[in-house]
Amino acid sequence: MKRKLLLVLAFLFLLPSFQTRAADHAVVVMYHRFGENNIPSTNIRLEQFEAHLKHLKDGGYLVLPLSQIAEALASGKELPEKAVAITIDDAYASVYKHAWPRLKAYGFPATLFVTTKDVDGGSKLYMTWEQLRELAKDGLDIGNHSATHPHMADMKLDDVRQEFERSQQRFKEELGFAPNLMAYPYGEASLAVIDIAWRAGFKVGFGQHSGVVFQGGPLFYLPRFALNEHYGDLDRFKRTVDTLPLPVTQILPADPALKTAPSQFVLTLRDDPPKGLHCFDAVGTPAKLEIDGRTVTVLLQKPFGPGRGRLSCTAPANGNRWHWFGHQVVVAP
Repeated sequence: MKRKLLLVLAFLFLLPSFQTRAADHAVVVMYHRFGENNIPSTNIRLEQFEAHLKHLKDGGYLVLPLSQIAEALASGKELPEKAVAITIDDAYASVYKHAWPRLKAYGFPATLFVTTKDVDGGSKLYMTWEQLRELAKDGLDIGNHSATHPHMADMKLDDVRQEFERSQQRFKEELGFAPNLMAYPYGEASLAVIDIAWRAGFKVGFGQHSGVVFQGGPLFYLPRFALNEHYGDLDRFKRTVDTLPLPVTQILPADPALKTAPSQFVLTLRDDPPKGLHCFDAVGTPAKLEIDGRTVTVLLQKPFGPGRGRLSCTAPANGNRWHWFGHQVVVAP
């Protein structure tokens, strides 16, 4: 009897180590094409993709539906540690031929952001509505990626509204539902575009800047790590899915669409700035930092623009991991 009691106590003592610890963040990765090796800028080689999936399976990650992560971000519900979501943009035919069969074999959910005009066009480069219906029935989540894949930050606001209305109508006609997740084409948005997305009834909106989603972050300008042939080797993928958030609760200028090129950004951090914090632009040019408590002023060596510009801030963390914050702006010509 005494021995049984000791065994029970030992089990209760060890129980927490077998439970999934809670977190307030997740990593979202983004792909476009699969096995289309003549377009390396948006393609992932099949051997790379298979290595990614195997690492997720063997490494103890929990690949969750993007909708579940979005709900947790909005509600404050805990997420499991090492939560990852897989997203794919543009509905290329290689998703149907190569990506989904491999994802299904691993039992991994994924979200496909679809531009409706590309599917309507009938090009062999893209999936058909029949294929989308098949995969949606098979468990693939469908998200909105606009009607025509425009540069939304440059558009008249009425045209942006029509992009969402027209695309949502086509989804209803062809799939029987309208998605509640969306991703901005090219990752470009403005505060006005973000407001329209919110009013259109979407739950969240995603860009194309690197970073970790976290509770308390901007629900309609969420980051994703882009993966392609050049940035898809296994070592980089391991670092990506192990990345931790660098929680920035406010950034100035706040609008990601700017009329003049910014020479600095002011970040307000949720926590004290981590040691080894550095910020740099899209080509890796380091910026000067002025830190005052939890306020970090990032002074760029060269102003962004015109066009897209990206800011990244990183800091080392325990276990050979990294904290990461990313932000994209688009500067008018």
